[in-house]
Amino acid sequence: MATATKKQDMPPTGGFKPLNYSRVPAKTIIGGKTLILGHFLVTAGSLYLYTLSYKKVQIEDIERRSSMFAIKPLLQAERDREYLKQLRRNRDEEADLMKNVDGWVVGTYKGEPVYKTLPPDTLVKPSLNEFYVHSSYKNFSDYFDITLW
Repeated sequence: MATATKKQDMPPTGGFKPLNYSRVPAKTIIGGKTLILGHFLVTAGSLYLYTLSYKKVQIEDIERRSSMFAIKPLLQAERDREYLKQLRRNRDEEADLMKNVDGWVVGTYKGEPVYKTLPPDTLVKPSLNEFYVHSSYKNFSDYFDITLW
């Protein structure tokens, strides 16, 4: 019966090869001059595209401002018209509520003008509560919430 013998690992005859521990520089794919030239080319191309889009944005901005200049008087007129309609609704509601009170004149306080130093045809802007007093709560809250923003 054969006995198993342990075989010890030994270095190869003649020894191991010497280890290469010298510095191995990395391979350069693109040189420094090429990188700088590429940077300038990409920058020039992007500046050209930026100039084209900047001109387009400026033209669109001019169109937007022109349209706002054209429509703004209409929007202001509609706002003023709605403001005067609400004042008229307030006046008519006051007249309807106080029709049974003797001597009550609409727009006065117990027959006396509220502002004695102003001419009778002067429009005095009412406070926020006075303006929305006969309106729905939704109208009041819509305006009031916007002013808090």
